[in-house]
Amino acid sequence: MLRSSVVKRFFSRSAPRLDTLILIEAAGGKISPASLSTISAASKIGQPITALVAGTQGAQVAEDAAGIGGVSKVLVAKDSKYDHYLAEELAPLIKDVVGSGYSHLFVAASAVGKSLLPRVGALLDVQPVSDVISVESENTFKRPIYAGNAIATVKALDSTILASIRASAFTPAVMGSSTAAPVEEFTGATTESGNRTQFVSEELVTSERPELAAATRVIAGGRGLKDKETFNKLLEPLASKLNAAVGASRAAVDAGFCDNSLQVGQTGKIVAPELYIAVGISGAIQHLAGMKDSKTIVAINKDPDAAIFNVADIGLVGDLNEVIPELTSKL
Repeated sequence: MLRSSVVKRFFSRSAPRLDTLILIEAAGGKISPASLSTISAASKIGQPITALVAGTQGAQVAEDAAGIGGVSKVLVAKDSKYDHYLAEELAPLIKDVVGSGYSHLFVAASAVGKSLLPRVGALLDVQPVSDVISVESENTFKRPIYAGNAIATVKALDSTILASIRASAFTPAVMGSSTAAPVEEFTGATTESGNRTQFVSEELVTSERPELAAATRVIAGGRGLKDKETFNKLLEPLASKLNAAVGASRAAVDAGFCDNSLQVGQTGKIVAPELYIAVGISGAIQHLAGMKDSKTIVAINKDPDAAIFNVADIGLVGDLNEVIPELTSKL
């Protein structure tokens, strides 16, 4: 008599290894605050974090990156073609690094990150998640849509997850807060870039004021300041008293009141300082998208119906030419 039997075998499957790669941006040998915020975002996943430093200044930056809390390893790609963060050169490098065993790539949602991430996504055939403001899990994120008027929860289904991080949504990681992580040179780049873009020059706007995107206090001027002379005359003394960065609405930038590097808004810098003072800014939705996450918003405008008052914690209706000098003198 033959007796059939069913044999059940149970195989244990270990969870896939999760490793996050962070691109470190630096200028003048100093790591950008946006990159430090990106590391903080990556730490929410709770997995090993590798920092990638590219360019001939890599050795100096890598030493600083190795001491950032949460970083477990630093990779350095020492080549002059990476010095100016040309996305056409960086994308093939990052594709090769990610292919060496990383499940996540996080970059800052900066000009560099926004130019780079779509190219990496195309090379890896992966859909990036942009402008992340909250990390819910290893594959679920929150990001603003409709100029920040709604928040979408996005679940990435790709095996490799690419994301850009909005720096203002995360507290920057602290440098020098941990034992130095090991530093290794990455020599495994094999993908040819086919780059036909050449770096020609750059013009840097220098200022003694805090950097706009990372400042804890920001004073921004709008069209209500009328002209460049009034913009500087009213805002500069007030910014000096408060040790604040100076920003502007797009209307002020387009009118030539200041350099476009100071623009705050959907098409400019996204800021979330402790204090944001909006002077002569009506409150267009595009501007609000860049600053409404500020901790305390003060609006000064002569129009009591200006939209900026809808998001302001403190509102003052009055003539700028009288209010700002008086406020400056009292400070």
